[in-house]
Amino acid sequence: MAEFWLVSVPPDKHGRSAFDNITQETANHSVTFRFSVPELKVGTLDVLVGLSDDLGKLDSYCEMIAKKVSHYLGDVLEEDRDKLHDNLLANGLDLQAYLQRFQWDMAKFPIKQSLKAIADQISKQMSQIEADLKTKSTSYNNIKGNLQNLERKATGSLMTRNLGDIVRKEDFVLDSEYLQTLLVVVPK
Repeated sequence: MAEFWLVSVPPDKHGRSAFDNITQETANHSVTFRFSVPELKVGTLDVLVGLSDDLGKLDSYCEMIAKKVSHYLGDVLEEDRDKLHDNLLANGLDLQAYLQRFQWDMAKFPIKQSLKAIADQISKQMSQIEADLKTKSTSYNNIKGNLQNLERKATGSLMTRNLGDIVRKEDFVLDSEYLQTLLVVVPK
């Protein structure tokens, strides 16, 4: 996967945009895209300093959950693990296209809210994603376990297998006062 760098710089004194400068200077080494983030409600310096610690923790938490989702999806794909990148999508786009076309979602994260409120909202959404992952992975693992048990019973040894498709009604002695049919499985 490609490596992405997010660079945030103010415009220079001559009115030329920093984006144009970076694009021109790195043209031989990289491709440059705009990553537009709206003017957010910053607040006081004390709030920003307090929030910087919280954002570091939130960043680690979000990365951990993203890695969990990616790892679990890889486990679910099993033999088709090479299709992992085709299944890791953000808003229906692969991750590279999503980053290149990023748009701030004003409906989910109104810019009139404080940065602390937006960070709390992101944290809540990530907690919900983690809870959903746990629920769905538990369900998937239960279904997978049940399927493996059924396969084992259908194709396993005669000790655990259903004998209905092997033994026919004609193989039994029925309605006899002196004889009783027993089935015995003898290992090789």
